Amino acid sequence: MAGKSRFTRLDAFTKTVEDARVRTTSGGVVTITSLIVIFWLVWGEWADYRRVIVRPELVVDKGRGEKMEISMNITFPRVPCQLLTLDVMDVSGEIQMGVVHGVSKTRLSPENEGSKAIESTALELHKDDAQHLDPDYCGECYGAPPPTAGVKAGCCNTCDEVREAYASISWSFGRGEGVEQCEREHYAEHLDAQRKEGCRLEGAISVNKVIGNFHIAPGKSFSNGNLHVHDLENYFKDESHTFTHIINHLRFGPKLSDVVIQNMQKNHQASGPGGWTNHHINPLDGTDQHTDEMAYNFMYFVKVVSTAYLPLGWESAAPRNDHLGSTIDHSYKGSIETHQYSVTSHRRSLGGGSDEEAGHKERIHARGGIPGVFFSYDISPMKVVNREVRDKTFSGFLVGLCAVIGGTLTVAAAIDRAVYEGVNQVKKMHSN
Repeated sequence: MAGKSRFTRLDAFTKTVEDARVRTTSGGVVTITSLIVIFWLVWGEWADYRRVIVRPELVVDKGRGEKMEISMNITFPRVPCQLLTLDVMDVSGEIQMGVVHGVSKTRLSPENEGSKAIESTALELHKDDAQHLDPDYCGECYGAPPPTAGVKAGCCNTCDEVREAYASISWSFGRGEGVEQCEREHYAEHLDAQRKEGCRLEGAISVNKVIGNFHIAPGKSFSNGNLHVHDLENYFKDESHTFTHIINHLRFGPKLSDVVIQNMQKNHQASGPGGWTNHHINPLDGTDQHTDEMAYNFMYFVKVVSTAYLPLGWESAAPRNDHLGSTIDHSYKGSIETHQYSVTSHRRSLGGGSDEEAGHKERIHARGGIPGVFFSYDISPMKVVNREVRDKTFSGFLVGLCAVIGGTLTVAAAIDRAVYEGVNQVKKMHSN
């Protein structure tokens, strides 16, 4: 009993006997109202606990030896596919000339006929494995060294291989007159038949994550010492050729599905203003550039910022199989490594002279260069990390829950006491 009496003295929650309790109608109304308020506020606390927000962080990009995907869809309504060449080069010394893997070309009808799609093939101008020839056939390279990647070592069995051999020693190829392989493949006839057509390049390329550039220019490309040169002879034979172009899209990084983007936008709205970076928005999408000059080029200077999106539970997700040109869909729950970019552009005539037409009389353009569309990209040393987090921790949820229940009941008790005392005072006044 002694132990019991000691605990009794410590009881902070004194009880009232049943006979001393008074139940009133107003008390019942206040109780029901307080319960409704408690349920409403508890639901709000639960919604806050379940809410996912995105918190951006800016960190130093410590990645090394990484690759970067560049996806493009660019339309050239006034240059045929036979003349277009895609080259990639960077400061590490890597050069990809005449890129053919991962990119396709679509022939387009002449511009005055609506530039409608005619045919879509891989980005190889005149591929011919020459399988129909005698197995012992070995085509002549006409004084040029045979290409190392030829179908048959030491031979030039196709027109494209002869062109490759000429380019390796910086010889101009022209229309392939007198070249047996080109006459067999009707190279010159194809050039003439498609001279008024347009072309759309579409696909993805993989590049080193260092400063570099890629460009789309006419003619076969080759290196001459420290110079990068294109064979422009066939391009300048038709005055209708210009590098008017439409950038349907240009993206650095993998494609995100519509569902993934919608989820990002939903979490962005929960984060409030400035709580998220729109890294799926590409500023060059829909760019339309026009020129009537053949000797004209367009330059885009791109600043690329690495961007990561870390959804909840990304640490335990299975790694993604990175296939060039693949799409990240809603089933992937791991970290999304992509890039966002800013861009400035410049255009000039290769003839040089004043830029008065663009409203800059004081600006003088240099002479020379290669007609085409050039993209120079620089990699930022900083990285943006968008991390999904819960807006409230579980302990914070419990604290809020206790505050809601305790606070509501305390306020309800005060209101009930005030109403009860008020009613009693009114009764006393009427009885007197």
